[in-house]
Amino acid sequence: MNYYHYEDLYIGQKEEFSVIISEEMLKYFEIISGDSNLLHKDDEFAKAHGYQQKLVYGMLTSSFLSTLGGVYLPGAYCLIQSVEVKFTLPVFIGDKLLVSGTVTELNESVRQIVLKVTITNQDSQKVLRGKMKIGLLE
Repeated sequence: MNYYHYEDLYIGQKEEFSVIISEEMLKYFEIISGDSNLLHKDDEFAKAHGYQQKLVYGMLTSSFLSTLGGVYLPGAYCLIQSVEVKFTLPVFIGDKLLVSGTVTELNESVRQIVLKVTITNQDSQKVLRGKMKIGLLE
């Protein structure tokens, strides 16, 4: 866990972490979200619709942005105010994702930072891109 204060942050600052997507993650996400779409549950259904196997939920992939802000950048003093994402490629079970955030703006009057965020897979292909606006509690 990082404990960056607003004054510690600078344009271009970057943090990242990796995560491997598991079958268990999909099961838990289905329980939490209630999303039982067959694209996320059934390999044969997904293959019949042009995918190599069932897809990982896009919102599960984007949920790692909460970890990025709340643990890494800025960490403990994070208050996520908005998130905008685009899903650029599908994610599959077993994919190793690199979740990255870079500070692109500092708004001192409201103690807010803007992060450019990306998630890439093990083949360095971008599966998600976007931005986050984050307020700092300290």
